[in-house]
Amino acid sequence: MLVVAALGGNALLRRGEPLTAETQRTNVATAAASLAQIIEAGHQLVVTHGNGPQIGLLALQGAAYKPDEVFPLDVLGAETDGMIGYLIEQELENALGHDRPVATLLTQVEVDPKDPAFARPTKFIGPVYDKAEAERLAQARSWSIAADGAHWRRVVPSPMPMDIPDLRVLQLLLEQDVTLICAGGGGIPVVRRPDGSLIGIEAVIDKDHATALLAHKLNADALLLLTDVEAVFRDFGTEAQSAIDRITPEDAGHLDLPDGSMAPKVAAAATFVSGRNRFACVGRLEDALAMLQGRAGTMIAEAD
Repeated sequence: MLVVAALGGNALLRRGEPLTAETQRTNVATAAASLAQIIEAGHQLVVTHGNGPQIGLLALQGAAYKPDEVFPLDVLGAETDGMIGYLIEQELENALGHDRPVATLLTQVEVDPKDPAFARPTKFIGPVYDKAEAERLAQARSWSIAADGAHWRRVVPSPMPMDIPDLRVLQLLLEQDVTLICAGGGGIPVVRRPDGSLIGIEAVIDKDHATALLAHKLNADALLLLTDVEAVFRDFGTEAQSAIDRITPEDAGHLDLPDGSMAPKVAAAATFVSGRNRFACVGRLEDALAMLQGRAGTMIAEAD
């Protein structure tokens, strides 16, 4: 099978951990061990990942250095994709004993410049703050901010992905049985100008929706959305909560899920699966292979 797997933020950094290279490498090594099992089981693998904390840190560093010359988000996204891709690539090669080709590709993802998301920033990036500090920074740096649980964070536009201009390169690499790391952070957001050329834009694309689009374009057999939660739950956080083993895309659309975490994952999975002979799974990173085998997580698939 061709499997596309999206690493959740916990694969790189768990809430409360310091944003250091050592911490991220340690977490990536754990993720790579789980992903290697998929490849060793005989499947082709494409890996995507988030970059919210990393891109936020780079933005802060740039603002501290020269506030009037801050690099745009598309450039910062490319920088973080290179760093994170390098860590995943190296640790995956180590886990596989360096006997299989692994490559990281910076991936442009086209969005619509008229997407309504540009008027309503919702995508969290960077570290967490208390409300007073977040409001101070928002005033000083013209940020939009929003509550993230008990804390506050910067939010930026998150337009829907439309196309993947680099798809042909990805397909060529897959034809050579290369394990790919691509579309990091939802891909580098670009728009098409009237003359057909591409240019970056200030945004961060949702990783799960971009991964679902990538999986569809590559005609993947399975989509894994890997997180730190064992499954999708009905009535999550209540005494009545219960894990969902399997659900159809249509029924998944009626679930009441948290907007900032599980809702986009399930929506992306349902979009990938809808009307097609393939499946998606949501579950824990360490259960990746078991999810493919139907032994863990929540499977989203059309009814038999």
